[in-house]
Amino acid sequence: MVLLCVNAGCLDAVTMVRETETSGVVSYLFKEERGGPMGSPHRKSAVKMMEKKCPSGYVVLKEGEVQGYGSMSSVEGQEGEVTGRRWGMQFICK
Repeated sequence: MVLLCVNAGCLDAVTMVRETETSGVVSYLFKEERGGPMGSPHRKSAVKMMEKKCPSGYVVLKEGEVQGYGSMSSVEGQEGEVTGRRWGMQFICK
C-alpha cells in the first residue's frame, strides 16, 4: 500500500484517504519516538472513524506505513523533505 500526501493535503492527524460504500483506507500521524503507530494517540481516532463508517463491524485487510507528507523545496529539481510519518489501515465493512 503506497499513498502519497503532499503539503497541505495531509495536515489532518487522521484522514480517510480512500473510501467506497463498504470499504476505505484511513491514515494517521505517528512518531516512532512516541510509541510508534500502535502507541499513537491518533490510532483511537482512526479506529473510531472505521467504526462510524462500519456500524456492523469491519475487518482490517492490510496496515502499514504509508508515504508521509513533505515540505516543498524552493530549489528546482529537489524533492521536499519528509516531515511526518503516517500509518494506514485498509478495511472492509462486515
